[in-house]
Amino acid sequence: MPIPNRWNLPDLGIGVGLRTLHFSHILEQKPPVDWFEIISENFMHTEGRPLYVLEQVAERYPIAMHGVSLSIGSTDPLDRDYLARLKKLADRIGARWVGDHICWTGVAGLNSHDLLPIPTNERSLEHVAERVRIVQDILERPLVLENPSTYVTFASSTLPEQEFIARLCELSDCALLLDVNNVYVSCRNHDWDPQAFLDGIPYDRVVQIHLAGHTDKGTHCIDTHDGPVIDPVWALYADVMKRAGGRATLLEWDDKIPCFQDVHNEALRAERFRKDVAVNS
Repeated sequence: MPIPNRWNLPDLGIGVGLRTLHFSHILEQKPPVDWFEIISENFMHTEGRPLYVLEQVAERYPIAMHGVSLSIGSTDPLDRDYLARLKKLADRIGARWVGDHICWTGVAGLNSHDLLPIPTNERSLEHVAERVRIVQDILERPLVLENPSTYVTFASSTLPEQEFIARLCELSDCALLLDVNNVYVSCRNHDWDPQAFLDGIPYDRVVQIHLAGHTDKGTHCIDTHDGPVIDPVWALYADVMKRAGGRATLLEWDDKIPCFQDVHNEALRAERFRKDVAVNS
């Protein structure tokens, strides 16, 4: 039985990332894509061509915003100028939702430009939940946070990641972007059971799903977004569809980016998976 999300945010269908390499193709060909996701920071500090292209795309397609610099887990004060610009952009393009990652990105005002993990314990849970509540009040909308891919285990972590995520959603009343590839990568790196991980996810909070490729080094995986989705990740995606029903799904491809049609063809595999799951459920 499908589980609706608690905000009744729409299932946008199958989307891809709006990337500079594909700007001309998208404007000229107007491809049959359900929706686009943007990296928020790429459009927050410009009035030039990127913002012009985004506004043209937003007139025709739904847009979701996904940031990489909110640093919700940091001990630095929240950057209210950043949040004001984020809200201004969301309002300007009519974004369907605004999201980021359960991570921190910098300290002492310096941005590492990386998505750094946080320990999963009671202290960090309370800290992050309070910051999420403040951000949501400023943005005047639910914040859609993504489960990270991680590579190290903190000695101070006392909660399974899925429990930390579920309790964060409950304490802050935030939404969840479930990155299925990150589930696979993190479970491989930490020897976790991916089924147990998915068992702990609050599906009424999930409004979006990410699919992506990664690099398998044998002893560990790296979340590189530079190739096709592998079969075990597709299998986890099918499992999520059985648990939750349809959710807006994005195919991420951020490195070694091929032509737009190749990216879109990979995304359309998700549509076939959704239909197969619906038929066989």
